[in-house]
Amino acid sequence: MKITVLGGGNWGTTVALSVARAGHPVTLWVRRADQRDEINQARTNQRYLPDITLPAGLTATDDLGGAVEGAGLILFIIPSKAFRRVAQALGAHLSPEQLIIHGTKGFEPVTHLRMSQILEEETCARQLGVLSGPNIAWEMASGLPAGATVASRFPEVIRRARAALEHDQLQIYGNRDVVGVELAGALKNVVAIAAGMAEAMAVGQNAKALLITRGMAEITRLGVALGAAPGTFTGVAGVGDLIVTCASSRSRNFRVGDGLAKGEGLDEITARLGQTAEGINTARVVAELLRERQIRAPLLRTIHQVIEGAFSPEEGLRYLMSLEGSEDVEFVGGDF
Repeated sequence: MKITVLGGGNWGTTVALSVARAGHPVTLWVRRADQRDEINQARTNQRYLPDITLPAGLTATDDLGGAVEGAGLILFIIPSKAFRRVAQALGAHLSPEQLIIHGTKGFEPVTHLRMSQILEEETCARQLGVLSGPNIAWEMASGLPAGATVASRFPEVIRRARAALEHDQLQIYGNRDVVGVELAGALKNVVAIAAGMAEAMAVGQNAKALLITRGMAEITRLGVALGAAPGTFTGVAGVGDLIVTCASSRSRNFRVGDGLAKGEGLDEITARLGQTAEGINTARVVAELLRERQIRAPLLRTIHQVIEGAFSPEEGLRYLMSLEGSEDVEFVGGDF
C-alpha cells in the first residue's frame, strides 16, 4: 500500500515520521521546493521539527498529483484556512476507491463546516476518517510514547490507519463517531487558550482544574447539540486531547493564551509562533454556533471575548467566578 501524507508542517511531518517508524515507505507532499530539498537531502525539517532527523523511508515531493497517484491511504494534514483550497486541488487527482484520513482540528471560518464535510464536497472520496488525540508533535517526533484515535464509519479506514501508523511507541484506537472526534479536536483548542491564560496569571492548580472540567462540560454540551455522542468526549480524542493541550507549554493554543495574559496582541503572538493556532479561528466559530443554537457556555463565550479584546483576561476571570454554579455532570439524569 502506497501511503501519502499531505502537509509538511510539524504535525504532517510527524505523521509521516510515524508511518516510516511503522516500517513503511511514505511520501510527504510539501508546497515549497526548498522544503522538499531540505527533507530529501539534509533529512531535516528545521522550521517545524528542529533537531529531528528524518528517516530515509520518508521522501518529500512538491508534485501533488504524483504524491497521491496510486496511494491506498492519504493522510490529509492541512491547516483549516488552506484546507478547502488543497482539497479542491486534490480532487482532480483522486479516484473513488482511495481512502483519506484528515488530521486537522478546526472549522472552516465562514461555513462552519467540519473538515470531513469539506472533503465530501471537494473530492470523490467517500471512505473518510479523522485522526485526533493527545498528540504534541514534538514529543511524538522525539520518540516518546503516545496514542491517537482514528474515527470512521468504515472499518477498513481504521484497519488501514492502524497498519500504517501503529508502532511500539504509538497506539491507535478506533471510533465510529466522526462528528464527535472532529468536534473534540477542534473545541479543546479554545479551552487550551484559557489554560495558557490561567498559567500566566498564576491562578493556581484548583482554578486550572476547574477551568478544564467546566471546559469539557461546555464542549460536550455543544458537541451533542451538533450531533456527537457524549461518550466520545470521555475518550482519547476528548478528555485525553484536552488534558495535554491544556498542560503543555508546547501547545500553540496554550501559548496564545499565555501571550494574551501577558498583554501581547494576536498579531504579535501568531508571528512569534510561525504556525497556525487553530483555537483563534475556532473561538470565533464557536461563538457564532453558541449564538445560533442558544446554548449556554459561559467559559467558551468569555474566551472568545478575551481574544477579541472585549474583556481582559482578568476581567474574564472575575466574570466567570461571579456566576452561580450549575449542574456538575450532564447526560446522567437528575434535576439540579
